[in-house]
Amino acid sequence: MRALVLALCSLVTVSCGSSGPDVLAVPERPVPEGATVFEPRPDVVEPHPLPVDSWSQVADDRIALHFETGTPECFGVDATVTETDELVEVTLVGGTLPEAQDRMCIMIAVTGILEVPLRAPVGDRAVTTV
Repeated sequence: MRALVLALCSLVTVSCGSSGPDVLAVPERPVPEGATVFEPRPDVVEPHPLPVDSWSQVADDRIALHFETGTPECFGVDATVTETDELVEVTLVGGTLPEAQDRMCIMIAVTGILEVPLRAPVGDRAVTTV
């Protein structure tokens, strides 16, 4: 029974049974059709965490994060990546573009993708978010 519980935990979380909080692995999926490509914008105003819905391998040294946000005319995103031997941990933030602060923006959600560089291929490592 214990082996079954541990096996299930490893499917759902990365750090099941550790002293820290459980961290959910982000699923790998193909790039969503019709997704809007975003460029990194570390200058967004009022940055806030954005959930990563899924990711896809772009090249050995790059992955694409899939998420939902506002239109790229008004909203931007940025990501940081921390890599260990076991994990690729990504933090995605979104916010208003500085040039759109005094503009009216339509409130439409778009599926976005942002490519992020890696030091090493994902391999067997889990991709997680903070």
